[in-house]
Amino acid sequence: MRGFLLALSCFSFLAATSQNVIIKKVELAGEKIIVHYDLDDGNPNNEYKLDLFSSVDNFVAPLTKVKGDVGDGIKPGTDRKIEWSVREEIGSYKGRLSLEIRGKVYIPFVKLQNFNAERSYKRGKSYSMAWKPGNTNPINIELYKGGQRISGEMNQPNNGGHTFYIPAQAKKGNDYRLKITDTKSSEDILYTSEFKVKPKVPLALKVLPVIALGGAAAALLGGGGGTPEDSSGGGNGDIPLPALPGGN
Repeated sequence: MRGFLLALSCFSFLAATSQNVIIKKVELAGEKIIVHYDLDDGNPNNEYKLDLFSSVDNFVAPLTKVKGDVGDGIKPGTDRKIEWSVREEIGSYKGRLSLEIRGKVYIPFVKLQNFNAERSYKRGKSYSMAWKPGNTNPINIELYKGGQRISGEMNQPNNGGHTFYIPAQAKKGNDYRLKITDTKSSEDILYTSEFKVKPKVPLALKVLPVIALGGAAAALLGGGGGTPEDSSGGGNGDIPLPALPGGN
């Protein structure tokens, strides 16, 4: 990596004296920077929201081209890693560059409890979901297929339960997910893992009755297996009709 000098900046949490982040090492790997850090906390059950900042914009906005131990729900521990795609984010920047990790104790506004992304969901059906509320703000629950919004139910109570509906006209696919948003905090957004949506009735079950009907019609027109000339209705292959009451 050429074109800039890398400096490090650390910070300590202000919430409690037992909470601390220390940047231990920085690796330059091609066009990526890997930040190694320790997250110390006397309570191992706490979770944190962590972001990586740089001096490029004077530490104003968190970096976005990052992955690893960054974002919501980070647990305390040693040798945590953040991988930053530096060239993708800041291009051919030249000059001195400092990094800083900032964070706070993370209390999710919803914490899903029973949502199963491994199962298949059927079009035209409703499904229940449950979560542990983190506050009392109303929430929006929206269904997405890839980046396309399919449907949504807005300003729902954050009471720990909801029944969501898969529209009957939704296209089948395995790239569906739910987006849950805190209506009073634009930063609080939760996406479920992607799940599969399939037709309510398998296509084969819809086709089979048609095939069976066609076979029955063929058998009926065939006069029980004989040729049209052999049927009792005459030589034209017509099906004989029963005599009507009172007929001559």
